[in-house]
Amino acid sequence: GSGRGEAGSRGPFPQKPVTMATIVKPDEYINKRKKEAKNETSGTAQLGIFEKNDPIPESSQKFYKNDTLETILKDTGKEINALLSKYAQVLSERTAVDASYVEELEGILKEAYSIEHHLKLKRENLRHSFAAIAGPLQNEEGVSGK
Repeated sequence: GSGRGEAGSRGPFPQKPVTMATIVKPDEYINKRKKEAKNETSGTAQLGIFEKNDPIPESSQKFYKNDTLETILKDTGKEINALLSKYAQVLSERTAVDASYVEELEGILKEAYSIEHHLKLKRENLRHSFAAIAGPLQNEEGVSGK
């Protein structure tokens, strides 16, 4: 198996619990993994991550690794900055949309208050009209009922 997705598999990491007695220096661990990788891939065309056939001499490998790490960090920093910029742009757009919604709701609210005021005036006018009509009708009933 590839060591990915299998229950209980931890990939390239040791599977026994780490104790003070099992702590290994990084160089020793890498050398051990190189040997294990050679044993696992003998007879196959696959190369492990520690078996690269780099023409770089050992004295230059640290510089190469640092340069690679530095490049990776720079690229990662650029990606993070691009993502943050995109996030800020999305937030800005959402803020603008929210502001336009607030303006639209304020306009609707003003219109609703205006309609409410107009309807109250109409109701008062109708009351006065009904009172004006009802007054003479009540007087006629009083006169004809006597």
